[in-house]
Amino acid sequence: MAATDFKDYYAILGVSKTASPEEIKQAFRKLARKYHPDVNPGNKQAEARFKEVSEAYEVVSDADKRKKYDQFGQYWKQAGEGFPSGGVGADMGGFDFSQYGNFDEFINELLGRFGGATPRGGQQNYSQSYTYRTSTGAPSGFSGFNDFGFQDAGAGTTQDSEAAIALTFAEAFNGVQKRFSLGNETIDVRIPSGAKPGTRLRVRGKGQINPMTQQRGDLYLKVELQPHSFFQMEGDNLVCEVAITPDEATLGASIDVPTPDGPVNVKLPAGVRSGQSLRLRGKGWPLPKGGRGDQLVKVAIVPPKDLSQQEREYYEKIRAIRTYNPRSHLQQVRL
Repeated sequence: MAATDFKDYYAILGVSKTASPEEIKQAFRKLARKYHPDVNPGNKQAEARFKEVSEAYEVVSDADKRKKYDQFGQYWKQAGEGFPSGGVGADMGGFDFSQYGNFDEFINELLGRFGGATPRGGQQNYSQSYTYRTSTGAPSGFSGFNDFGFQDAGAGTTQDSEAAIALTFAEAFNGVQKRFSLGNETIDVRIPSGAKPGTRLRVRGKGQINPMTQQRGDLYLKVELQPHSFFQMEGDNLVCEVAITPDEATLGASIDVPTPDGPVNVKLPAGVRSGQSLRLRGKGWPLPKGGRGDQLVKVAIVPPKDLSQQEREYYEKIRAIRTYNPRSHLQQVRL
């Protein structure tokens, strides 16, 4: 295909190169309705436009075709395929591609990605995929925030790699050093305290090799927290649920509540309701800029299942003399 024959499929559909599959589908449907031959009978220009839009959608709606189109442009159809000997039967502008085993080798030499064409049958290391395994270790490796940082944005380039890392609550709260295996390479990464579910940690220069610059991208680690028997995370807050008895809820009480720093004494106000949260300021999760978030203590009123004879007698006396009716307002409810 000559350079002048190159079709910008994104421009044809009227979308950006970063458009989502849903945006591409919506754009195609709109244009297809506009230029469909049934809507424009006898209009050759509309028919040609409809075919052009359909061709563009066929490519960019297919994940594999779109990837090749984005990477190789006008030569995307030849990507990964062998060239016919002497270029016979292919419109390549008279250039002899028989010296290359496949289109990738030609692109490598054309762009100077590896200082020349890869020998036929040679390994294409720029398409290497990685798997990651982690283990806790203590050898020296990355330290502080110089080699990685918290990231809220996406990786940005196809040479950046991503892996999930599972941490216990203790590891995420206190910080931990992990060892990773990336193919034949082993690296040590020190994770600072305060990592939360969904946090993306960037390890610079440990991603895949950029085929154009021969520079390595970054490795992004997405944090997952293993379930804890007592604590949970809600945003920046550490959350727990504490059971209390009906008399503690009615009269108020002082109870001990576990925190990351150890148990603390909490005063329950009289009349506290089930589901109500009490805030322990500064007892929660470490914050990126220093300090701690809050710990929320959710109250759950739990009635006893097994009552002694004396307890049952007193509960029956309370029921007999009770004046409070929590359902009195329901008498006025109507459809």
